[in-house]
Amino acid sequence: METTFIFIDWLGKPVWVWLSFLALVITILTFDLGILHKENKEIEVGESIKLSALYISLGLAFGGWVWWYLGSDAGLAYMTGFVVEKTLALDNVFVIALIFSFFAVPRLYQHRVLFWGILGVIVLRAIMIGVGATLVAEFSWLLYVFAAFLVGTGLKMLFLKEAEPDISKNALVRFMRRRFNVTENHHGEAFFVKQSNPKTGKLTWFITPLFMALVLIEVADVIFAVDSVPAIFAITTDPFLVYTSNIFAILGLRALYFALAAMIHRFQYLKPALAVVLIFIGSKIFIADLLGLEKFPAGLSLGITFAIIAFGVVWSLMKTRDARTDV
Repeated sequence: METTFIFIDWLGKPVWVWLSFLALVITILTFDLGILHKENKEIEVGESIKLSALYISLGLAFGGWVWWYLGSDAGLAYMTGFVVEKTLALDNVFVIALIFSFFAVPRLYQHRVLFWGILGVIVLRAIMIGVGATLVAEFSWLLYVFAAFLVGTGLKMLFLKEAEPDISKNALVRFMRRRFNVTENHHGEAFFVKQSNPKTGKLTWFITPLFMALVLIEVADVIFAVDSVPAIFAITTDPFLVYTSNIFAILGLRALYFALAAMIHRFQYLKPALAVVLIFIGSKIFIADLLGLEKFPAGLSLGITFAIIAFGVVWSLMKTRDARTDV
């Protein structure tokens, strides 16, 4: 019975494929937290770059397996999704840096917040992608809605200047401070502490600024997923490719954060490149229809996406090469 179960198809793939992927993710996270970061410590830029290279290598290696097991089209779709999601995650770094700065989270504990944030992302993305896959399978016209949304988002990013978010006025922050007992200062790596309530004098549970930072980072990911999930569905409707490319791209975000946070000013022109990528991905489905194609060629899609992002990175580094680096 058990042997039969693991070969049953679930969302287009055998159960053993999904279980193997989840086991791999758990192994990676256990190695990261249980061995590499068993104790809280500040992650320096050099270590961040090495860890990022490791996570990117793992993501690409998994893409190689997808290519071998599911074919070249699936491999190209995974790689395109991985590149797009990785680039979208870079935009998330700026918001995370603002959240850490607002709550004055010490660098010593930032990795802990990001680690638990990643666990939340794995669950939240699974729910969003599962719902999205079900809706797309039932209503194929939703792909055109996703595509139009991406084009609109890209145009908005290109032509409308977004103001830096004021976290002090964030509705969720005000709600938590109004409804819960919140400590003024950090208490090490604790998310919750029990201390005397100044109003009643009784011991009461308080949430710490570290927990508030975690909540805001989780909410920020949900907001970013509104862009990234439709983007991946515009590349492929295979739930396995959508989810795995998302998760592998996000897994390395913690490692990448510490390097990028120190040099975020060097990527000033990456956002316009990302906007162009979203417009391109959203336009693909309409272009394919106009040309009478079943779908836009996967290899060409990956090549164009990579070229746009690479140009944005190179142009940013060239234009800001004389900028000071604050580490």
